[in-house]
Amino acid sequence: MTVKLLRVMMEDAQELHSMQIKAFKELLNKYQDFDTNPGNENIENIKKRLEQPFTYYYFICIDSQKAGAIRIVDKKETGKRKRISPLFILPEFQEKGIAQKAIWLCEEIYGKEGWELETILQESKNCHLYEKMGYKKTDKIKVINEKLTLVYYKKM
Repeated sequence: MTVKLLRVMMEDAQELHSMQIKAFKELLNKYQDFDTNPGNENIENIKKRLEQPFTYYYFICIDSQKAGAIRIVDKKETGKRKRISPLFILPEFQEKGIAQKAIWLCEEIYGKEGWELETILQESKNCHLYEKMGYKKTDKIKVINEKLTLVYYKKM
């Protein structure tokens, strides 16, 4: 299985949006976090991000199939961290090591140090993935609702 990144362009916004809705649907239903979940985001927000000079969206591809996507925020400023937000794998491709390989590919492009992200504390598989990739929990958490807490990670 070969994992590759394919840069998302403005004309891909609808496809990216549809994939994001599908990938986050289960978590949206589970946690009811309508204000923060990417599965409830409108396409206009994605288009605005695609126009940002410091945002880089990539489809995560397995051979010729699009299995997910990752967004990298890199303002390329001294002292500013690079950010992953969001990263998702479509349900039919999950638990195959694809997210891990996608993160490695992004680190090859943008550097291995100086990263940050947040994920759902209650999703132990997500936390395990990032910790396995060298991310460390910070002291920062954000309670979204009675079901969901975001936990913040950094990779030095």
